[in-house]
Amino acid sequence: MKIDLRTSAAPCALLAALLAAPLPALAETAEDTGTPRVNEAIVVTASKQDARTIGGAVQVLDAEDLAEFAYSDPIRVLRQVPGVNLQEEDGFGLRPNIGIRGSGTDRSARVALMEDGILIAPAPYAAPSAYYFPSIARMAGVEVSKGPAAIKYGPMTVGGAINFSSTPIPEAPAGFVEALAGTDKARRAHGWAGGWTALGDGLEVGGLIEGLYDHSGGFKRIDRGGDTGYEITDIVAKLGLRSTDGRHELQFKFQTYDETSAETYLGLTLDDFRDAPYRRYNASQRDRMDAEHQTYQLSYRFDPTDDMHLTLVAYRNDTRRSWYKLNDVRNTADTGWTAISNVLADPADYALQLADLAGAEGYTSRANALRVRDNNRRYQATGLQAVIDFSFATGSLGHELELSARYHEDEEDRFQHDDIYQIADGQMILTSAGAPGSQSNRLGEAKAWAFYIRDTITAGSLTLTPGLRYETIDLRRTDWAGSDPERTAPTAISNSSVDVWIPGLAATWEFSPGMRLVAGAHRGFASPAPGSAAHAETSWNYEAGVKLGRDNWHAEIIGYFNDYANLVGTCTNSTGGDCTIGDQFDGGKIHVKGVEVTGGYRFGDVENQGFAVPLSVVYTLTSAEFRSAFNSSYEPWGTVRKGDRLPYLPRHQLTLNAGVELESARLSASLNLVSKARAVAGSGAIPANQKVDARALVDIAGEVDLFGPVSLFGTVTNLFDKTYNVAFSPAGARPGAPRMAMAGVRARF
Repeated sequence: MKIDLRTSAAPCALLAALLAAPLPALAETAEDTGTPRVNEAIVVTASKQDARTIGGAVQVLDAEDLAEFAYSDPIRVLRQVPGVNLQEEDGFGLRPNIGIRGSGTDRSARVALMEDGILIAPAPYAAPSAYYFPSIARMAGVEVSKGPAAIKYGPMTVGGAINFSSTPIPEAPAGFVEALAGTDKARRAHGWAGGWTALGDGLEVGGLIEGLYDHSGGFKRIDRGGDTGYEITDIVAKLGLRSTDGRHELQFKFQTYDETSAETYLGLTLDDFRDAPYRRYNASQRDRMDAEHQTYQLSYRFDPTDDMHLTLVAYRNDTRRSWYKLNDVRNTADTGWTAISNVLADPADYALQLADLAGAEGYTSRANALRVRDNNRRYQATGLQAVIDFSFATGSLGHELELSARYHEDEEDRFQHDDIYQIADGQMILTSAGAPGSQSNRLGEAKAWAFYIRDTITAGSLTLTPGLRYETIDLRRTDWAGSDPERTAPTAISNSSVDVWIPGLAATWEFSPGMRLVAGAHRGFASPAPGSAAHAETSWNYEAGVKLGRDNWHAEIIGYFNDYANLVGTCTNSTGGDCTIGDQFDGGKIHVKGVEVTGGYRFGDVENQGFAVPLSVVYTLTSAEFRSAFNSSYEPWGTVRKGDRLPYLPRHQLTLNAGVELESARLSASLNLVSKARAVAGSGAIPANQKVDARALVDIAGEVDLFGPVSLFGTVTNLFDKTYNVAFSPAGARPGAPRMAMAGVRARF
């Protein structure tokens, strides 16, 4: 069963109407950049200033930061945050691989991903791999929480949490329009309009409509030709009602996302990568992702007093995706199948299979050489969350107490099949169609209660923040035979449950105005998958450092140590696929330690001096190693010796930013340096067929005001067109994106 989710006429028409609609002209720009008040209680902090004073490592990127380069790739955005580990894959960031402090990057499954404070992965408990990811191009802010701050969320608390804030309803009528075009047939149209207005009888009504259309023809080239790009339509609508006295606010949000992308897991042999890094073999010509996602969110905030606030949020996320892609190739004996990752890692031993993958002009493969899998899955996540916070004093101590409860249900429904192809003269020909559900016919389910309490205790210049989270999770996996598409008789049912206490403590001492020592400790936890034989992933995490900031400068240095009792690896197609998909593996004790540095200074002042020069630095040092020896069939680990380094964790990451701001023009540049990394656990020199390249990438962006609210904007990523290998997974060497340029107009009203 394939899902055909080609962009329909209705979303395109809605987006066109939004971008063409006249917007109210204001004397000044009224764009909001903060977290909507109705959601304040479900995020750690809503501003950069708060992040610099809170205990623990929390970083915030606001709307101004995100607009500077107008990235559509979340990986490029998150380079601005220390402690975040990033594994590129497709060059666009469609399905980014993100980890925090060594938590593992595969499909961002070990990070709590949220939009507006609500878990946004398709099934955060049953299947947390982020095959849907929020469009960063429409976001107004990003909050990255690490250390004890991460236990506010869950269920993933080992590394941390990332919250994306969508465009809020602006206080006064306002709007924004952006239209860009660029290399590789790139096109982007983005706009929003909204505001609050008086309704009478002490009430105000607000609304916002936002649309994003993003397209690229792709930078890779299939040997026989064909599409390698993507097309995304993303629509958001918000409707709010609030009392003028500020006591009550109700807000409803609806979001719908539609994606079609010609993405593949098939990479290149190392030799072919060196010859033509942007090549794609002909066996990837049918690969295509069709995905859609809808979010429904109803939020209510009630302030019974100035010191007490109650927030209730009900939510539902529906995700469907069908990734139809090459899975494996027939073995030499014609008795089974060979993983494509094995072929590309050792092409000399798999010459016949490599010829079938390349499918050169004039070549005819065996009749059943290629197996393509329709990875057809549906996800649903629903929940209700309540947060109450209030301030009070006990003697000389000030308290800000927060209590939270959440009930959550989610599920992943797999109904997959395989089709068999032959390749002749570069063209894939279907030889055998599989029956729907014949490859995988199963349902994974999770039900979870989560409770959280945190008290911020202030005694003069000292602040202590103890917190405690409790999660109780029921997991269930049900399998049916492939010959039973109606699911009348299960072949296997597996039930399990997890109960876990997750404590944390942060301390802050302001030893001088704007200067603070911070320290903290918390327990890390990641839930096992339904039906998994692996243990839960647990750790104890510690951090300490200093935060400094006065006037036009700020600096932060945090050292951390994560002591894993057990690291868990999950077999997915994206890790290579030479294992049973969904199986989990115990990695035993792991030590991850590192240092995170951020700093910035702003010379000059546009208003008084006519210019400003902002400078900033972001640096991460990471060291991660196994503390035991074992053999694993999990492809990124293999045979592990004590002291071996973890894969896909570069030791050094550095981002330097500089800009020049004038009254009517702005120019920005960013230099990102990443040291080499290994694709498979090991020590010593990295073999060439396992080495992820070091790289130095430069991005630039500029904006010139034309007239009134209209400006001309342009950006170039990978300015010097650096060629580099970002990974050997899912299968084979994979290039980072080449130089890309986009330019167009912006209008703020």
